[in-house]
Amino acid sequence: MNILIKQARIISEKNPYNNKIMDLLIEGGKITEIKKSIVPKANIKVVDEDGLCVSTGWLDLQTVSCDPGFEHKENIDSLLDCAAAGGFTGICIHSYSQPAIHNKSQVEYLINKTRNNIVDVYPVGTITVDGKGKDLAEMHDMKLSGAVAFSDYKHAIKDAGTLMRALQYSDNIGSLIITHCNDTSISHGGQMNEGETAVGMGLKGIPSLAEELMLQRNLSVLEYAGGKLHIPTISTKGSVDLIKKAKSNGLNVTAGVSSINLLLDDSVLKEFNTNFKLDPPLRSKKDVQALRNGVENGTISVIVSDHAPQDVESKELEFDLADNGAINLQTAFNCALEGLKEENIQAIIKCLTSSSRAVLGIEEPTISEGSIANLTLFSLTQETNLTEKSNNSRSKNSPFFNKTMKGKVIGIVNGAKSYFN
Repeated sequence: MNILIKQARIISEKNPYNNKIMDLLIEGGKITEIKKSIVPKANIKVVDEDGLCVSTGWLDLQTVSCDPGFEHKENIDSLLDCAAAGGFTGICIHSYSQPAIHNKSQVEYLINKTRNNIVDVYPVGTITVDGKGKDLAEMHDMKLSGAVAFSDYKHAIKDAGTLMRALQYSDNIGSLIITHCNDTSISHGGQMNEGETAVGMGLKGIPSLAEELMLQRNLSVLEYAGGKLHIPTISTKGSVDLIKKAKSNGLNVTAGVSSINLLLDDSVLKEFNTNFKLDPPLRSKKDVQALRNGVENGTISVIVSDHAPQDVESKELEFDLADNGAINLQTAFNCALEGLKEENIQAIIKCLTSSSRAVLGIEEPTISEGSIANLTLFSLTQETNLTEKSNNSRSKNSPFFNKTMKGKVIGIVNGAKSYFN
């Protein structure tokens, strides 16, 4: 389908069209014209929306599909539907499946299952066998099969020697390590952020120290071993400060943040809504502001959805028994926009496009005449209301159902394929 995008504000930091309002013509999957005004041709879809903006396609560095093994929570098809509706033309799939993504067969399963979809899939293999933190997995074989990075998802690497060898090995094969920071000997049994709200609710808290201590250790190992390290979801002011210092010292480290942690603090947990029970947890207002500042000044490179589907049996329980996580692919942009505000839209889009690809060493698509279209269309003036009907996930563990949120994803274009909400 040929598409004419009318009067769209282009948001692409290094693009000569940045912040300009232009028409874009897409024919045969390529951008053929970018002009102030283009007259529509016959048999062409015209996209003309209030507050329309366009950027290169968004890439999410942290999602899970639960397929194979837990397809009742999410399968690959429903995950890709969520991603397209949320404005993502690419997603990284981490291991939350049985078997784990710990060998080339599992990587190839993901690639073959998602071939020719509008959403590009980038498999993330496990660092260790079964993601259990002991023996290193077959990283070289997985990379040859298409794995773009290695992570044990929410399982932090407890053994420093294992992390050191993983960094050295991944560096030798030109890849990177993504590792969660949580010292479970400190956070053990914690349900939410340690602070006044936890005390008032009678719940055991998760100290900031659990994240920051593990992060400091990982940075020390990185300094010794070399390699490339990405911390997927930091949540505290102390972590922002540690990343900033490490970068200034020349360490090859990047960090991301879940968009929910940019919007909400732990006070929303007072109603015991288990859909706000996350890992890392929602923190204090001071931490939230530090995270926002980190995105604005570039200390934090990436914003992720941290899409974590859970079924009813895992969530509709007493708070201390419920599993962590929330679905967020379809609301990730809205959370970031509400948290950081429209004046920081350039920083938001950078975190979703060029910076996320830079972490993986992937070339960013360009918005230029003659280039293959890889675009996300969105509005800053329109609003989104996620409902059970518009939810594409198999799970319903979202805290944002029936809540009006700023911003709206209009659709995506990836080559000759397109999707519109």
